[in-house]
Amino acid sequence: MTAVRASIRRDVRIRGSADDIWAYVGNAARLAEWWPGITSCTVDGDTRTITMGSGLAVPEKILLVDDIDRRFQYRITGPLFREHTSTIDVHDLGDGTCLVVYSIDAEPSTMALVIGGAGGNALAHLRDLIEGGS
Repeated sequence: MTAVRASIRRDVRIRGSADDIWAYVGNAARLAEWWPGITSCTVDGDTRTITMGSGLAVPEKILLVDDIDRRFQYRITGPLFREHTSTIDVHDLGDGTCLVVYSIDAEPSTMALVIGGAGGNALAHLRDLIEGGS
């Protein structure tokens, strides 16, 4: 049976400046601050290694950090994926809010569903951090 590829997108509107939001999203080393379930991450050049609450270390390759367009893109290089690319965009809506979009393309498709769900939770947590919630 052939693995199936899937694409998932999650987004959240956040009251705050694009610069404040990008300070979290655009800094590869700050992922554990806003992504629940990740306890730490280290960055060495274009390699980021995240550590999950279970202790599992997941290697990632940073593909793009674009401070002008506020786009961060990475690929998980661990063995659970045949293919994976995730993109996080911060769009300034010009009214004191931003739309933050997390997109994932992955094979197998079940991994896109799992990470897409976690991405939605992470965006909600980021909104709480920026807007002063819990």
